[in-house]
Amino acid sequence: MNKLKNFFVFTVITIGLMAFNPIKKLPEGWQKHGSNPKMYKMGLDNKIFREGANSGFIKSKKENTYGFGSLMQTCSAKEFSGKKIRMTGYLKSKNVNGWTGLWLRIDGKDKSKPLAFDNMYNRQIKGTRDWVKCEIELQVPENSTSLNFGALLVGSGKIWFDNISFEEIPSNDSMKTTSIKPKGAMNLNFED
Repeated sequence: MNKLKNFFVFTVITIGLMAFNPIKKLPEGWQKHGSNPKMYKMGLDNKIFREGANSGFIKSKKENTYGFGSLMQTCSAKEFSGKKIRMTGYLKSKNVNGWTGLWLRIDGKDKSKPLAFDNMYNRQIKGTRDWVKCEIELQVPENSTSLNFGALLVGSGKIWFDNISFEEIPSNDSMKTTSIKPKGAMNLNFED
């Protein structure tokens, strides 16, 4: 009887703790990376989002965090070979003492030498900001194999990001951009 009582008490306490401190899992299709990913919590936030019911977040575990954490995906670049693409997303920050931004890297066969890269370093977001629309445009070289993309947080603070999308930018200015979904990319709006 004591074992059953102890099991019941343990179960009630566990459920109670989960209700007040829900487990934040990584969003479907997203991976945790960076120079120091262990210093960051990453996952889904269902309380702060731009649209839908969720956003991705990255939060430093300590006030004086060094390095960076990134929540990212990798997908095929072959279908965009020779084309120019734009990645758009929305980012919100709180008490960022380093900087934050979205990033996009295009790799070929040798992954140690990116073919194209932009991490918004020259247009950093710092401090506390409401939702900001972020865009990155890159030319996809002919020998590209993969697109790598996500958000990063350098230093401490917390960020949320949401509604990642891609479009092809035509070479002719009179043509409209075309919305695209890279093969293998998933859960770009954090709703899956």
